[in-house]
Amino acid sequence: MNRRPRVAGMFYPADPASLREMMAGFFARTGKAGDNALGVVSPHAGYAYSGQIAAYAYSSFSSDFDGTFVIIGPSHSGFSTCASAVPWETPLGTAPVDDDFIRYLDITVDEFSHRDEHSVEVQVPFIQYLFPGAKIAPIMMGEQSLASALHLADKIANAEEKSGIPIRIVASSDFSHYIPDEVARTQDLYAIEALETLDVEEFYRRIWEEGVSACGYGPIASMVTACRASGAMKGRLVRYGTSAEVSGDYSQVVGYAAIAVI
Repeated sequence: MNRRPRVAGMFYPADPASLREMMAGFFARTGKAGDNALGVVSPHAGYAYSGQIAAYAYSSFSSDFDGTFVIIGPSHSGFSTCASAVPWETPLGTAPVDDDFIRYLDITVDEFSHRDEHSVEVQVPFIQYLFPGAKIAPIMMGEQSLASALHLADKIANAEEKSGIPIRIVASSDFSHYIPDEVARTQDLYAIEALETLDVEEFYRRIWEEGVSACGYGPIASMVTACRASGAMKGRLVRYGTSAEVSGDYSQVVGYAAIAVI
């Protein structure tokens, strides 16, 4: 049995033609890629708010990549870290899961925990649109301590080495939640600055220092660390924005960032 979409019609269009039209509009505005990123940070809010920034993230991947996309999303329900091994359906079709990579990953497979979580799901249509037929390895992360993030990164790096499967990694995360726009921008960009040198310890320190309410800081740290093991040298902020740019409400915003790890 496939994993059925849970937020189609809410976070993104349920109609395939409308979803493709929206995607085409997003990517028409991103321009050419050019980073050949090993991993990215991409937001997971409704596409009306964060879809354009997500498109900037995905445009950082080389268009000719032929491998598996490892998607790490935070659990908003407190479930433990686990993988999904069944195909994922979206309005754009069915995304096959890389069973071999999941097996080498050697973490718990728990389809129930993935059933209602949106943080991985909203990334899948972007992959389907740009990389038709690509396989995915969905991971949901519960405990987001630095130790847990480094442990997951080690699992991913080992799976890549042992399987020989080329991968790219997507860390699904929004940044600050429901604070004034000016505060969100200051705090988020301060935390993101630490990722320019791939310093996840400093990233965590700044998250705690400023109380940044990024929901996927663990997936970000895992992605960065795994990419660093594969030779990444730096991070680049591709685009930052807040929900105010769409809603016009600058008093309570959510921050979104597209970050490429190269």
